[in-house]
Amino acid sequence: MLLGIDLGATNVRVGRVVGQDLAEVVSAPIAQSEDPNTLLNQMKELIQQTLHADVKSIGIGVPSVVDVEQGIVYDVQNIPSWKEVHLKAEIEREFGLSTWVNNDANCFALGERYFGQAQHKKHVIGLIIGTGFGAGVILNGTLVSGAHCGTGEVGMLPYQGSILEHYCSGQFFERFFSESGAEVYQKAISGDTEAQSKYRSFAKHIAEGIKAVLYAYDPEMIVLGGATSQVWSYIEDTVWEGLSNFAYPQSLKNLIITPSHLEHVAVLGAAALAMDAMSSK
Repeated sequence: MLLGIDLGATNVRVGRVVGQDLAEVVSAPIAQSEDPNTLLNQMKELIQQTLHADVKSIGIGVPSVVDVEQGIVYDVQNIPSWKEVHLKAEIEREFGLSTWVNNDANCFALGERYFGQAQHKKHVIGLIIGTGFGAGVILNGTLVSGAHCGTGEVGMLPYQGSILEHYCSGQFFERFFSESGAEVYQKAISGDTEAQSKYRSFAKHIAEGIKAVLYAYDPEMIVLGGATSQVWSYIEDTVWEGLSNFAYPQSLKNLIITPSHLEHVAVLGAAALAMDAMSSK
């Protein structure tokens, strides 16, 4: 039995995982404060609510840079007070349970590896396309975090005088059309030809972003998370057309690109982080 904790953009969620099942989830809006201990104490309260005598370990996913060895969280963008939080040490001291911390994209990839569509795959990318464009990387069945937890930061790669993330995320619509991706999508599916053109352009940029992922990691499966996973059926054909000039067509023959189907994937992914750490001991 494990606990998975997702520190999201607006909410913190704690779930208890029993085998392959999510037995319970509690959540609360993130308590913002200039004191970093405010949110830390809130997390501890939610953990206490879901704690069970049989819980063996805790995994935590955060949207930030992490020292995965020490479990130190740095500069969480949506939580200004969290500049440097020794999260692993704090939780272990409070509950006496081994605790593991990693960024949300890495947890997403592990969630799919242990609970989702990638359970029988060795080379998997969990690609989150929402407000950003970032990846969790699993190669030879092992999560690859890198020296500073930055292995999958493909959104920062140079692209068209800027970076990929400005074109391969919701930022594309906001930056170039002053609209949200959701607004453009709703117009597109209702038949607005201008909106459809914008979405085709977006899909072509997504194809270029996926090419970068393919050249860097050569996965057999890419699982999509974030808002774009919900509209994949609408852009799928255009993305595959954009991949047609990929330099190594043999690599595309068996490539699977699919949206995530897991409910509470962020919580499951955090629990998978603990599961993965325990299995590698």
